[in-house]
Amino acid sequence: NGDVSYANNSLVQRKVILMTKPITEEAISDLYCSLLPETLCIADLGCSSGANTFLVVSELVKVVEKERKKHKLQSPEFYFRFNDLPGNDFNVIFQSLGEFEQDLRNQTGEELGPCFFSGVPGSFYTRLFPSKSLHFVHSSYSLMWLSQVPNLIEKNKGNIYMSSTSPPSVIKAYYKQYGKDFTNFLKYRSEELMKGGKMVLTFLGRENEDPSSKECCYIWELLSMALNELVVEGLIEEEKLDAFNIPQYTPSPAEVKYIVEKENSFTINRLEATRIHWNASNDHINGGYNVSRCMRAVAEPLLVSQFGPKLMDLVFQKYEKIV
Repeated sequence: NGDVSYANNSLVQRKVILMTKPITEEAISDLYCSLLPETLCIADLGCSSGANTFLVVSELVKVVEKERKKHKLQSPEFYFRFNDLPGNDFNVIFQSLGEFEQDLRNQTGEELGPCFFSGVPGSFYTRLFPSKSLHFVHSSYSLMWLSQVPNLIEKNKGNIYMSSTSPPSVIKAYYKQYGKDFTNFLKYRSEELMKGGKMVLTFLGRENEDPSSKECCYIWELLSMALNELVVEGLIEEEKLDAFNIPQYTPSPAEVKYIVEKENSFTINRLEATRIHWNASNDHINGGYNVSRCMRAVAEPLLVSQFGPKLMDLVFQKYEKIV
């Protein structure tokens, strides 16, 4: 809840879901028309909570309803499985379900088949669903998060993420962790999806082949500047900062392709890189404030676990100025 909550600061994520809408629509439409299932089971991985959780579901339902009317078929039963880490606010999702389903029926008509919803807590780097139980997997803005901070053999001094000043071993460790995690993700999904099933995955990546390029690392570099200022002011211990790293990896299209082909459960129908502006709102006067709030909603839980809650306002005031 509140001003700095994720639910109130996920405009970029919303923009991304809307940007990838044509791809998602094409995928679900192809899937439905080739299988014509009576029950359609859809999983949203890294669903979070707030308005964006339902945005995807309603888009998918509308496409299927349009197709089945064309084919003069009865509406399928829809089974939606919302997955996120156990700490996710599933209660907020469940409390909004009644209103959401009513809205959906108002938009699609009363012929809409029954809709069932369940929450599935757990990491998507593990098995989550029964074998061959899913038709469609959707994940937006989640897969760049790693299952853990990579095991670093050298300190990533003064940084909280890969940067141009990181030792080569740090970059290597990040890539290794990403390769392991993404391979596991594909392996487990291939067991859970039925034959002919599809996935649409959207995540932060980079166009550049250099993993430490500004393109993906700069937004974290600016945050490490803010934290380094607090070290100079004596408010954060240097050792604590040097021991803190963000568990994220933003792959290039070539890296994604390499791992999918090597793991060999899936074929790629489309692989695209699209740019999006950091400041998702059209308010450019308060750009620093908007970016800072958006980053705070994402990064604060990680920072609090390392540095405690007291300094958070100060960290993000500094970050806003730097941005």
